Amino acid sequence: MKIHRTPLADLMLIETTPIQDDRGQFVRVFCETQCAELRPGLHWAQINVSSTLHKGTVRGMHFQYPPAAEAKLIRCLKGRVFDVAVDLRADSPTFLRWHGVELSEDESMQFFIPEGFAHGFQALTDDAQLLYLHTAAWNRQHEGALRHDDSALSIAWPLAVTQVSEKDRSTPLMDEHFAGINLNEFQS
Repeated sequence: MKIHRTPLADLMLIETTPIQDDRGQFVRVFCETQCAELRPGLHWAQINVSSTLHKGTVRGMHFQYPPAAEAKLIRCLKGRVFDVAVDLRADSPTFLRWHGVELSEDESMQFFIPEGFAHGFQALTDDAQLLYLHTAAWNRQHEGALRHDDSALSIAWPLAVTQVSEKDRSTPLMDEHFAGINLNEFQS
């Protein structure tokens, strides 16, 4: 595994190395020893698979507030997606900046998104499928969301947005009172 830094602190792209032969391939998604650079003792509490039927669909931008804040490790199992993380950490020099990467079934890249970031993606192909590893279980009382089309973020989605859930579409736009996430609550 090779860990690559992104322009946003603590947001990482992880390159895995498939072992391939005439039977197929084997890829290690996570190794605690190799991923100690991300965070020593990283523990996954929940693992999910997301399937998106139609190209152009956007899911997100989702996050959880402390004390249920979560880190995520994202891998594309089928198709291609444009995966985006937005820094919501109140004390970060990159507060409200976003970074996007293309993930595909053909490449061995994974996206590590730490606590304090919102996450979403756009399907670039029909039948896209993502594997999500989470450090905390989903918690309705602590969930948060940003609009994928909020002008305060100006996320440059690569395709015209064709579908968004009613829940994501009805998320209010940010206003001047949005102060971000205070991760000190997470660490206490």
